[in-house]
Amino acid sequence: MLIIVIAAGFGALLGWLGAHATLGWFTLLPWAFGGLVVGYTARARPALAGALYGFALSFVFMLGVYTGKASVLSRLPFFAALGAVGAVCGLSLSLMGRWVANRIAPRQRSTASQPNETQKR
Repeated sequence: MLIIVIAAGFGALLGWLGAHATLGWFTLLPWAFGGLVVGYTARARPALAGALYGFALSFVFMLGVYTGKASVLSRLPFFAALGAVGAVCGLSLSLMGRWVANRIAPRQRSTASQPNETQKR
């Protein structure tokens, strides 16, 4: 459960930072890397953690860059819809990160369990 809260907070932090330091499409690179890290570290429920990461990131980013004349409350449904798109992106990135973690972990376990040459003699 803690990883889910951390993932949402991490997404909100990256969304806020992205809103204040927009670098064009390069802003997407740390966001994508963050989604991979969330999946890599979330052993339990990586899909949920990634979805909340993506939603929080997108939603906070939209709030941070909004400069319209209409009330921000009137824009919340639109921001939530864009947050849902971010949730799908965060979900897919976190599943990729979990896949990488699962591919690396068996190799580490198999090399750690093999005795070295000096132990065989």
